[in-house]
Amino acid sequence: MRKSRYYPFERNRYFYGKLLTVRDFESEQKYFNDKRRMMNRLLFGSGVITGLQVIAVDDKSVSVEMGAAIDALGREIVVPAPVTLKLSMMDGFTNNEYAKNVYLCIAYDEKGKEPVHSIANSSVRSDEVSEYNRVLESYRLFVREEAPDPSSLPMGQLAEQTVVLYRDDHVRVLQLTPRYVNPGQTFLATIRIEKTLQAGKIELQYELSTNRLEALDGGTVRFTEPQDSQETEYEFQLALRADGVGSGKALVGVKSGTASLRIGDRQLDGISREAASVVIIPSAVQEQLMDDFLKQSLEDSLDSPSEPCLYLAKIGLLQMGPTYVIERVEQVPFGEYVYNASASHRLALAEARRLRGLPRHEMPAAAEERGERESRAAAKAEAAPTAEPVPARSAENAAIPPGGADIRTGYVDIPISPFSKSALSFGKAAKSFVSPEIAHGLGAGHVLVVTSVEEWTHDAISDMLSSGQRSYFGTADVFAGSEYETALPECQLGVVAYPQKGTFRIGIKVRQIAESRTVRIRWWAYRNGQAQLDEPEPVPDIVTVSEAAAGSDPKSEL
Repeated sequence: MRKSRYYPFERNRYFYGKLLTVRDFESEQKYFNDKRRMMNRLLFGSGVITGLQVIAVDDKSVSVEMGAAIDALGREIVVPAPVTLKLSMMDGFTNNEYAKNVYLCIAYDEKGKEPVHSIANSSVRSDEVSEYNRVLESYRLFVREEAPDPSSLPMGQLAEQTVVLYRDDHVRVLQLTPRYVNPGQTFLATIRIEKTLQAGKIELQYELSTNRLEALDGGTVRFTEPQDSQETEYEFQLALRADGVGSGKALVGVKSGTASLRIGDRQLDGISREAASVVIIPSAVQEQLMDDFLKQSLEDSLDSPSEPCLYLAKIGLLQMGPTYVIERVEQVPFGEYVYNASASHRLALAEARRLRGLPRHEMPAAAEERGERESRAAAKAEAAPTAEPVPARSAENAAIPPGGADIRTGYVDIPISPFSKSALSFGKAAKSFVSPEIAHGLGAGHVLVVTSVEEWTHDAISDMLSSGQRSYFGTADVFAGSEYETALPECQLGVVAYPQKGTFRIGIKVRQIAESRTVRIRWWAYRNGQAQLDEPEPVPDIVTVSEAAAGSDPKSEL
């Protein structure tokens, strides 16, 4: 059953003297079950709700803890007590060579209970007939030895596209790319390599084939597994940039005749040339993804595999002579979870309060996965900002002339703790703080720098409305008392530039006691393409437009 037809809904209509048969009572149960299961599927999705941890109790057995889940048909799966099973004795285990990773799965199951004598059937049959008096809603545990197709997982293809570049019994190579990007946007494509413990060392190399995308790292993909590594998964990322021509479809894949894959001593062929499509759109990516989700047909929303199950664990096996041992257990390897809405909201609020006081490079990866792709670069550089190109006609720099202009943008997180190394303290509490030296990426010469104060609000409502990220220009206290009021301290910004080096620093002066320990400053560096680098000018080395929460004079006191 690929598409469960829960609808149209029919319920019994009762009247005096109605003859009730088995069909009527079954229809009564089906009406309520179908409605509940359809709402489960549409409102919550499918996955583990709570518990169901898989634990290796010895070298050959695992235990599944009690817990609950919802499958792809909206049916509730409940494990009321822990259960321990020997892996090789479970249904689906045919791995006699013990050379594969295996996946422990759980599926909804029904079992008859309480057999009783059927009086009605005994009148037409001579032998004794029994029927079950109850139906026990239960579960079934089994093993699958192949990883699922990424497109078969819930929401697997909503935000990103996964292309299987290579697959056999021991190795799988995946390419993950976002569904949508903006014109001129730099984004990351991820190459994921999954292997068994028995597979040899992997070497992979190929040239990228792209259309409307620029490979910032040269377009050559190389991976060599370290000799002493015992990992079964590897990931690395490729930086790509969409062109700024406009909307359309871009492609990224493997260039014909350039692929080389070696596993141990074997040279393998069969690298897929399927290209992933990345759609370039001028609108906000998050809004487009939400629009795609909401416009799905009911049939597509209720689509499910013919035998729906949940992957509770990925179990790595290691061959030991004629038998095997369980090397490692990875919980819910494909992220199939159902999150309680109330708990998610409370956790988001707590996380937002915590992150307000953390330097950017200390923020956990969970925050980065909420669409903050820029924070990955900041985490690697430990708050040392990197310049990134933006479209000349984007809304954020609409005030800058577009013709022949070079623009770079980035951000820096400035600690505003009195004990910060960047504090300028002269025998009193530090109120002024300075960023590290920033390379704007436009080379030597005079530039225009525009700054603003950024604020992130991590809560479910802001994420849904795409208003979690805010940039404050001008005088921010005009929003005092409104829903747009900022929680950041009142501050004043200034910039000092080094034209000969093509760098600058941002200073911030805090005018009130601040609870936050860092302030994020977004900057834009602009230079007209016709400017002469060596031409003397009667103006200062850099023109600074400092627009912060205080909205004060651009000439900083720093």
